[in-house]
Amino acid sequence: MNISSSLVIIPTYKEKENIEKIIKAILDLNGDFHILIVDDNSPDGTAEIVKRLIQQSDQKLHLLEREGKLGLGTAYIAGFKWGLERNYQYLFEMDADFSHNPKDLLRLRAPCENDEADLIIGSRYIEGGGMKNWGFDRLFLSYTASLYVRLLTGMHVKDSTGGFKCYHRKVLEAIDLDKVEFIGYAFQIEMKYKAYCKNFRLLEIPIIFKDREEGESKMSLAIVKEAITGVIKMRRNKKHFL
Repeated sequence: MNISSSLVIIPTYKEKENIEKIIKAILDLNGDFHILIVDDNSPDGTAEIVKRLIQQSDQKLHLLEREGKLGLGTAYIAGFKWGLERNYQYLFEMDADFSHNPKDLLRLRAPCENDEADLIIGSRYIEGGGMKNWGFDRLFLSYTASLYVRLLTGMHVKDSTGGFKCYHRKVLEAIDLDKVEFIGYAFQIEMKYKAYCKNFRLLEIPIIFKDREEGESKMSLAIVKEAITGVIKMRRNKKHFL
């Protein structure tokens, strides 16, 4: 395997329209990123596209196939464990649909490399950040949810539900990944909260979040409900979540 310090973990389910383009965009960066696709048995052939691209990737692209749609959080946990076992120093969370700009991976990694922070969060809600192609209702709901999380947890993070992040491996090593409880958007909050409570340095950098143009959204009412109730549970049972 080619040696790299950086692993970009991308969970997929029915992403055939985006997967080849996002892989190419990351591998074309002048930053030596490796990619792990965690596919939940996509019925549209996403994994088959990845397998074909692996042959052309010079061992920079990897695939972890799972038996079914098991949830975003468990996909990332599986990816974290895979990456830690292979000694990657910087592990990233990223969407497959170009809502996260691949070029921002370099900006996310830099503070970790310079020992300025331990967990870097791509933030929509700090100066310079924002969103494209979102209606007012969705924007209001997202911003209100982040404010709700700040008020209940005391975290200074303004974009607590964001899913574009770079972890130094020491953060993930300090968290008992087998005890992470949530699988939807509450997973994103829980991981930040655990890092915050363990006194790691969290830093937000501005990103522009662009809504997907191809493929299907994974948002559901159950995911929103989990996030709302999950924050209350985290706050009430802080010791349990550490």
